Amino acid sequence: MTDTPQGQDSQVAAAKGPEFGLQRIYVKDLSFEAPHAPQVFTENWQPHVNVGLNTQVALLGDDHLEVVLVVTVTVKSGEKTAYHVEVQQAGIFVARDVPEKDRGPLVGIVCPNILFPYAREVVSDLITRGSFPQMLLAPVNFEALYMQRVAQLREQAAQGENQAPPQSH
Repeated sequence: MTDTPQGQDSQVAAAKGPEFGLQRIYVKDLSFEAPHAPQVFTENWQPHVNVGLNTQVALLGDDHLEVVLVVTVTVKSGEKTAYHVEVQQAGIFVARDVPEKDRGPLVGIVCPNILFPYAREVVSDLITRGSFPQMLLAPVNFEALYMQRVAQLREQAAQGENQAPPQSH
């Protein structure tokens, strides 16, 4: 055993730099509805697919955070909803000593990229178990979605700055 000066452990930790890791992946919530079954199975199948994606982030204390990728698929055949699926695929991640400027891309791009294949599998399985034709969601470019969201927020902020504050009389 060697003696180390106090504070050296924190220096070693700082020298290591940022740390990112996956602790756990799990299904937080899921739902499958086929409101017009069994009639939908006897009608002409002409599906119209709508897919929605959303990401939710919660700090769990220390350097842990939960990222939830919410995938919603609604398929209509004609005017009737054939099925509706919602999957909340979650992960617990460690983000230690990650600079603030890097946290946004981490939770908006990296974490959803990790979670998406799992959510895709659950969605496909639920649809197949509902006796509908298999659906494999196309890959998603989370970087492009993140950049669109950042641009949208910047535009909203710029519009807010351009508006004159209300004057009181």
